[in-house]
Amino acid sequence: MLIELDYLPKALLEMPASQLHKIIPQPTLIHLQGRHQAPLFVSVLMHGNETTGFLAMQQLLKRYRPGGGTHELPRSLSLFIANVSAAKQGKRHLEAQPDYNRIWSAEEHPDTPEYQMTQKIIKIMSERQVFASVDIHNNTGLNPHYACINVLHHDFFHLATLFSRTVVYFIRPASVQSMAFSCLCPAVTLECGQAGEPHGTEHAIEYIDACLHLSHFPEHPVAEQDMELFHTVATVRVPEHIDFAFGEQTTPLQFSQDMDHMNFRELSAGTVFGQLAPFAALSQIPLQVINEAGQDATAQYFMLKHNAIQLRCPVMPAMLTTDTDIIRQDCLCYLMERKAYHQPLAGH
Repeated sequence: MLIELDYLPKALLEMPASQLHKIIPQPTLIHLQGRHQAPLFVSVLMHGNETTGFLAMQQLLKRYRPGGGTHELPRSLSLFIANVSAAKQGKRHLEAQPDYNRIWSAEEHPDTPEYQMTQKIIKIMSERQVFASVDIHNNTGLNPHYACINVLHHDFFHLATLFSRTVVYFIRPASVQSMAFSCLCPAVTLECGQAGEPHGTEHAIEYIDACLHLSHFPEHPVAEQDMELFHTVATVRVPEHIDFAFGEQTTPLQFSQDMDHMNFRELSAGTVFGQLAPFAALSQIPLQVINEAGQDATAQYFMLKHNAIQLRCPVMPAMLTTDTDIIRQDCLCYLMERKAYHQPLAGH
């Protein structure tokens, strides 16, 4: 199901993401030659409704377009345009599809054509001796721009802080693109705010352009004051059988309508996270928290007190959203803790 090209279709630079299926009906990997041979791998539209990465690559490639740009690519580029079918409908993924950022290991969707596609891409990029990998995303809640890594190593820190001093380290879910590529090269996931924000597109353009101009990664470590490192320790979900809403009082579980304002705020123990309606016939916390070991940790992070769901310990949430569809498809949020990084670090 993978299309592989060694040229850039001209129409691709002018076409909106929703119309891409007309020229590339399947996920497409495009290889473009640059001065440095080892390519930068960039993936966009891993989720069909997250268009910032695609818009950024369109604008960036116009700078380097033969006959229309300023000069040749400073480094070879392999551009993966992922879920064009979902982009057509402006959705994260279609109902019949797996999440394209959960198909990069055998953990979640091992017997699917999508998983087989990712293994082919990994093999192709390994043979091309990929220099670095960048996966560009948006999110639906209020979040700062930040970079995610899956390996604690100086090269990964340099790649991440080139985008933002806010860096998030996580190892679950393990089936994301950046985790798979971390075995090949320094890899990051960029979170560029909400889709449609011009600043997110501009930030992604300048970042990718900077990556294309990198000849190597610095040997010195990132200065401690130049990076705020957070560790994702748990994922919070709402069980499928629980009805919930934001700013309403008609469901058993109720959240504040501006709940996403708590993103990247260090919350103290006792902070109210949600509320049970007086009529709710629930005796247990209607959330599920899974830690990075894959174990249920709900009681470690939350408690129920007078129908209020409160934090049991200080944490910092990320990716809180009030989009109920996204919550059902993915999660309510992630929980993070600050992490020191001056200790000895693993290699990659």
